[in-house]
Amino acid sequence: MPVQPPPVTTEQNETEAVRADNYQPSDLGPNPAGRAKLLIGAALLVLITAGAVTFLNRHTESNALAKETEAVSVPTVAVVQPASEPGNDELVLPGNLLAFEESPIFARTNGYLLRWYKDIGSKIQKGELLAAIDTPEIDQELSQARASREQIKAALDLAKISADRWANLLKTDSVSQQEADQEASGYQQALANLAAADANVRRLEELESFKNVYAPFSGVLTKRNVDPGALINSGAQATGKELFDVARVDPLRVYVSVPQAYAPSMKVGMKANVTLQEFPSQKFLGTVARTADAIDPATRTLNTEVDVPNKDGKLLPGSFGQVHFATGASVPRITIPVNAMLFRAEGPQVAVVDKDNKVHLRPISIGRDFGATLEILGGLDVSDRIVINPSDSLEEGQQVHVAKPSAGDAHS
Repeated sequence: MPVQPPPVTTEQNETEAVRADNYQPSDLGPNPAGRAKLLIGAALLVLITAGAVTFLNRHTESNALAKETEAVSVPTVAVVQPASEPGNDELVLPGNLLAFEESPIFARTNGYLLRWYKDIGSKIQKGELLAAIDTPEIDQELSQARASREQIKAALDLAKISADRWANLLKTDSVSQQEADQEASGYQQALANLAAADANVRRLEELESFKNVYAPFSGVLTKRNVDPGALINSGAQATGKELFDVARVDPLRVYVSVPQAYAPSMKVGMKANVTLQEFPSQKFLGTVARTADAIDPATRTLNTEVDVPNKDGKLLPGSFGQVHFATGASVPRITIPVNAMLFRAEGPQVAVVDKDNKVHLRPISIGRDFGATLEILGGLDVSDRIVINPSDSLEEGQQVHVAKPSAGDAHS
């Protein structure tokens, strides 16, 4: 028998019809337009992310380069602290020997040098003739002034006679009071003219007396700057020329810069010995004559004068020596390495680094030279940090990096 298919119910047909009516294309997946938008958005997101990462990397590198450049521009220096060494009862300081009195000699009148009588190194006495100057113009002016005075004196005699005559005539009413007063006034004017003429003559006589140049005090002639025939101008201005230089060399003044720590020990009248390298076995006894009674704020030292007799003239002004004081007090001395020095136009200096790592150039006063170290008399404290092997380019207030000094630079 033939097989017949199962019968299809009406319910199944309706269900299939509903499924066919509810079919949507989205159920089969996105369309091509939507897929393109997703790809473009993903690509933009990748580009934006890559750009942001690149920008951040460049910004970070730029900041790192700026910091590195700034770090390189700030120099690195090695510092040490001054050493404090035990002192002794004797204080030895450098001193400058200067003449007790020294004066340049200028001419007080114009003319030509006739001759000089003393040359350099000559021992001279106060009031001794040093040079003679020919003053033809002053001589002629003096002659003219004297002649004018004689004319004025003659006019005065005539004015006196006229005044007396008119005074007598006034008694008899032969002349008026006005006329008599005029003659009397003329006589007074003549007196004034004569006084002016006398003053002018005295002035020229004084100028003419300056044609002879005399020594103002006893001493040694240290300079002679003119020769016979030279034109001489008066005064010490630009047109004037120094003729001689005279120095009093007995005694000599020795100026010493005493550190502040020893200042209380400096008393007027205390003894001190002066030694010079050219006289190694001799000591020249001196006396503290005076002090400045004030500490120099730049060097923290007391300017002290020691007077040393020099009757035989062995000591020469301008020399350098060592002054030995018996202070009776042992004050520690400060020393620094020689490679910490800066030599500039302002004088010896050191570079001190403060707590903010900034450089300050500080002037110092140098005492004895011990070879590898120098004694510092003023300008430093043991707590200061000083730069060793400082560069000439270091400036006041410059920022630096501080590094530990090497073993070779350490100051023991």
